[in-house]
Amino acid sequence: MRKTVHLCLSSHDEVLFRNETDLIFGFNCFAVAALTTESRALAEGRLSTHHHSMVQTDCPQEVMFRNRNAYSRYFNTKYKRKGRLGEKFYFLLEIEGLYHTLAALNYVNRQGLHHGLAATPFDYPHGSANAFFRKELGKEPPQFLLPKSKRRHFLPSNAVVPEQYRMDSSGLLLPEDILDTAYVEELYISPRNYMYQMNRTTEDERDFLDQQKENGTEPVTLERIEAGVPDFDSRLTKTFVQGRVNHSRMTDIELCRLIDEKILPSLFKNPDQASVYGLSTAQKAILYDRLWQRNLTARYQRKDPLLEGKTFTEAQLARCLCMKYEP
Repeated sequence: MRKTVHLCLSSHDEVLFRNETDLIFGFNCFAVAALTTESRALAEGRLSTHHHSMVQTDCPQEVMFRNRNAYSRYFNTKYKRKGRLGEKFYFLLEIEGLYHTLAALNYVNRQGLHHGLAATPFDYPHGSANAFFRKELGKEPPQFLLPKSKRRHFLPSNAVVPEQYRMDSSGLLLPEDILDTAYVEELYISPRNYMYQMNRTTEDERDFLDQQKENGTEPVTLERIEAGVPDFDSRLTKTFVQGRVNHSRMTDIELCRLIDEKILPSLFKNPDQASVYGLSTAQKAILYDRLWQRNLTARYQRKDPLLEGKTFTEAQLARCLCMKYEP
């Protein structure tokens, strides 16, 4: 029997996605996992340190295994890495009832907003917020689609994806094809209500009461959805949901790109072999100290061309260098 579940894979000492290509491939791995297990994908969101998804399935463990396994093979091959990617245990939350399901969908669709990466849920490109009510909300269809001959480069090995599932020019399987948008839209009832849910700035006590009355189980809250996610501070969410994005702070993706593209090639004899996973512990420590000193200087002078006027935290630097962070 199918159950509605929220799944989350997170990582504390390294990032799961180092650039835009990784984020695209990560969604495609999730899509293939959902399709091959005949699961109904409802929503998802990818951030550097974790990946949220909501599915209706009778085999959640299989969905997570196929998703993680396919993406780990891609990531390990690309970055000359070995071993399991992400924490040993993933997070699973069973969801029952309409109000519980809607609350979970809201939280997953609003990931970019909750983490201060976008001014609205629709500004964050690596989540499912833009997949629903596309026609009613004036979303433009993709201008260019990849032909079948080029799709293989953006899919896990041996993956079979029917041609009706389209892929855009960046290699992303279109979320509106993969997700069961008709089902989710029926839950939201109307585009107007969906817009309201995406733009709410506070949690309503009545929502929690509706969930409790529904089946007597614990309400779905942001804290429960984000359980186990590194660096999550629910207090900051109150600021982020106002749409206040700190543009002077680097994202993990920006910091990883700086390290991978501007620094590492000069540290390896063969630039094609450059990978943070090829550095020794001592080399990582030296690079950490150098970048952190430049970051401290940039906080006051804002003139460092390498950092482009942005700064980052120690926790960010540690995970982008794949080092254990101890505050």
